[in-house]
Amino acid sequence: MPKAARPEDDPAVKAAEADRKRRIQALEMTRERVLSERTSSPHRRSALELALATIERELEQLGWSIKL
Repeated sequence: MPKAARPEDDPAVKAAEADRKRRIQALEMTRERVLSERTSSPHRRSALELALATIERELEQLGWSIKL
């Protein structure tokens, strides 16, 4: 009797998971850069807040949560 293949052994599943992890890592680095920016410009601050919200929304869609 042949053994049923586990979904996590599927190369397409492995590739998709690796891609998801890479995207999370890239978004985390971008998030850290945005958080580290300092500005006295209200317009720039608003843009950074919007960028941060967008990044965090994308991360949440990938199953990420803030690590404290």
